[in-house]
Amino acid sequence: MIMGVLNTTPDSFSDGGRFFDVESAIEQAQLMVEQGADIIDIGGESTRPGSPAVSAKDELGRVLPVIEALSGKINVPISIDTSKPIVMQRAVEAGASIINDVCALQVDGALEMAGSLGVNVCLMHMQGTPRTMQENPTYEDVVADVKAFFKERIAACASVGIKPEAITLDPGFGFGKNLGHNIALLKNLSEFHEFGVSILAGLSRKSMIGALLGDKSVNERMIGSVTAALVAVENGANIIRAHDVAETKDALTVWKQIKNFRE
Repeated sequence: MIMGVLNTTPDSFSDGGRFFDVESAIEQAQLMVEQGADIIDIGGESTRPGSPAVSAKDELGRVLPVIEALSGKINVPISIDTSKPIVMQRAVEAGASIINDVCALQVDGALEMAGSLGVNVCLMHMQGTPRTMQENPTYEDVVADVKAFFKERIAACASVGIKPEAITLDPGFGFGKNLGHNIALLKNLSEFHEFGVSILAGLSRKSMIGALLGDKSVNERMIGSVTAALVAVENGANIIRAHDVAETKDALTVWKQIKNFRE
């Protein structure tokens, strides 16, 4: 599945400001669905390295009009990319059916809120906060450490009635990881299937892609991002979070047809 990224922010690392007004955000969501997106992920707070925090009021002002406008207009689920319990609640009331949380429901009240709403959740691993996460990320064993974190968060979800079938895990590429950490996680994605849940890979346009291409800028990372998406699917990803939906869809379509071809 492809999760199309829709940032209604002025400062996201890739498309900040492009879809800040409601009309352009709606048009982009509809375009991504036409291009093959299976989920639209709407976020109102940038989580790029060093990004400032946003108030709940500002975040709600950015995402609610878009969710309300899209609810019933597009035939795919809407995901709310937030860590704030009040934003989760209001977004689900407006039509979102997935909570995508970079803090894995660790903010006070988030776990209980998600449990009470009864929707699917995506739990991401992050070392530190967006403000500090890339200063000096350190692990004993990044794959083992992230797996231990997920084990604890799945247990926490169970305590509020969130079942494994409602959970997706995101190892958090670029969130408190250096290039070596990111590659280790990508090469070992299949290990996370031991939890019996789906796996999301969010690699699109990230700095690791730029680094692997000799420090290419954000707008030059599309082909690298699509290539990384294919590697992620080969290694066990069930959902790809992408800015370039059409290109990712084409690549996955060709890959799947070749893989399943019978003479």
